[in-house]
Amino acid sequence: METVTLSPKFQVVIPQSIRSALQLAPGDKMHVIGYGNRVEIIPSRSMKSMRGFLHRKGTEPDTRIERDKDRL
Repeated sequence: METVTLSPKFQVVIPQSIRSALQLAPGDKMHVIGYGNRVEIIPSRSMKSMRGFLHRKGTEPDTRIERDKDRL
């Protein structure tokens, strides 16, 4: 966990290790959400860039659905 300081202009600097891990760049848009007693900063990504992020590259997602026996 990294610690940052809120500046007099209410700005924070995202640590370099986190910027690298999340591939953040100057000018990227962020969503800022107050959640309980914390602030969450979430990178805003286009739908096109999010395509396929839920499965590993080179593998096909499993689209089979097991149904209960009493369902059609």
